[in-house]
Amino acid sequence: MVLISAMPQLAQQVGASRVVAGRKIPHPCGDPTLPPELDFKVRGEIVGMALKALEENVTDPKIFVPISTN
Repeated sequence: MVLISAMPQLAQQVGASRVVAGRKIPHPCGDPTLPPELDFKVRGEIVGMALKALEENVTDPKIFVPISTN
């Protein structure tokens, strides 16, 4: 399971094994303040990172950070 969260440390603390850092609390998978083309790119990076996280074996909780959330 992968959890996309705007508060990845909190998600990790409650026991999520794979956490993808999202953008903002009301919009973890995008940013409606961006132009549509950039928002689409951000969404793609976050979902793509979640799919990659599913493929990775983890023994301890891990936070995955897409480039767009930096």
